[in-house]
Amino acid sequence: MKMVMAIIKPFKLDDVREALSEIGVNGVTVTEVKGFGRQKGHTELYRGAEYVVDFLPKVKIEVAVTEDQLERVVDAIQRSANSGKIGDGKIFVTPLEQVIRIRTGELDADAL
Repeated sequence: MKMVMAIIKPFKLDDVREALSEIGVNGVTVTEVKGFGRQKGHTELYRGAEYVVDFLPKVKIEVAVTEDQLERVVDAIQRSANSGKIGDGKIFVTPLEQVIRIRTGELDADAL
């Protein structure tokens, strides 16, 4: 099993959710986050004063998947989150040792 975590632009969330739904992903966790990478933030003007926005709003999506779903999930996220511009985000894949469904006690792939 793997945990797929993607940091994407907020306006791409619906596209990613739809793409994951189409390939049969049943559940995702979404968190509003802030951060920066190569994009480095930007300056804005507010009431005549210029200020730097260091941390940009992003969305973090987490999906627990089986090995056979991994490639399709990563591909779906990459295709649907891509705008072709800087700041599109990143996808991280990490091993997932154990999953337990609290209500039933099911383990691993059965718990997904």
